Amino acid sequence: MGPVSTAEGEADGAAGLVPPRERGATRIADRVVAKIASRAAREAAGPLPRDAERPYATVVVHHDDTARVSVHLELGYPGDIGGRCGQVRRRVIERVSGLTGMQVPEVAVQVERLHPVALDETHGRTR
Repeated sequence: MGPVSTAEGEADGAAGLVPPRERGATRIADRVVAKIASRAAREAAGPLPRDAERPYATVVVHHDDTARVSVHLELGYPGDIGGRCGQVRRRVIERVSGLTGMQVPEVAVQVERLHPVALDETHGRTR
């Protein structure tokens, strides 16, 4: 039997490839996206206090290839809390969209706990 000679078959070449809309889709599990977001949060949060828990993320992935992310972390105080949360938010968006191709319209950063930081840990400065 020879190659299919329909307009659709010709558009896909002589090899008879299946059109993209009929090939299926790749779905990335929520927990995979959450791991990417958690790692990105750790990268962006900077040095954490010694007794702080590691940042973690929860994610809801929607069928339209969007991911809503919630990051939970602990930070040292005194410090620029808003600035660090902004860094985390930007990094999570960058990494999740870059590695998965998903849109990330929302990243909620929740600071679960503030840890007092000794002056020597902030290089002798307070803010």
